[in-house]
Amino acid sequence: MASIETVAADGFAMDYFRFGQGDDVLVVLPGLSVQSVMGLASAVEDAYRILADDFTVYVFDRRKDLPATYSMQEMARDTEAALEALGLERACIFGASQGGMLAMRIAIERPELVGKLILGSTAARVTEGQFQHIEQWIAFAREGRAEDLYLAFGELVYPQDVFEQSHGVLAEAAKTVTEEDLSRFAILAESIRGFDVTKDLGMIDCPVLVIGDRDDRLLGADASEQIAELLDGKPGFELYLYDGYGHAAYDTAPDYKERMLQFLTAEEL
Repeated sequence: MASIETVAADGFAMDYFRFGQGDDVLVVLPGLSVQSVMGLASAVEDAYRILADDFTVYVFDRRKDLPATYSMQEMARDTEAALEALGLERACIFGASQGGMLAMRIAIERPELVGKLILGSTAARVTEGQFQHIEQWIAFAREGRAEDLYLAFGELVYPQDVFEQSHGVLAEAAKTVTEEDLSRFAILAESIRGFDVTKDLGMIDCPVLVIGDRDDRLLGADASEQIAELLDGKPGFELYLYDGYGHAAYDTAPDYKERMLQFLTAEEL
């Protein structure tokens, strides 16, 4: 069973958990969430169990003691420092949503840390239109409206039927949200504003799998397709688009982890 550990690096600390017994390393960088994914370690381990024979899986939180403003570049460099402190080089990295943005920055800035890259439901550039949804979430967080935040978040990231089934669960989860959770969420969400690595994306030279969904109501299918256009022709590049699983396809698509495993274990040509 996964247990929470803490790595110290460059004057900060970051929580993570790990599981699996494979010789290769897979780093998972989760997306933005109202509460830390560290509280869901057992559920995450179960969801990724198909990968546990081939990989030792590390799932990272964001750093503790966030500064009042925290850019995506700072977030990426803190994550890079945490990987280095644990001796994780040439790891396979899977980043979902905001985690995918982190993963792209790491692959651009520190290519020696990345062996293969999976980008799930993410964007190389966040437009003002896309950020409007996130801006509403930030407002709810700053106003202390945890239930409104959870419901607005869930309605955009999950397919409509999944959201309707989860409405009660989300409302109950909101009751456990603390002021610190809301403060962290607002800081981390604000970091996405103006994110843009389109000019540098071509610097990524490792194999990349981009997985998105045509019904992504947060970032849109165009976000995955833009990444594909910028990486098309690169050795080992693949694109796959689902239909109907929403932004959170990484949680809702039943064969998502199988697709990850197939890509990660494929022999490089």
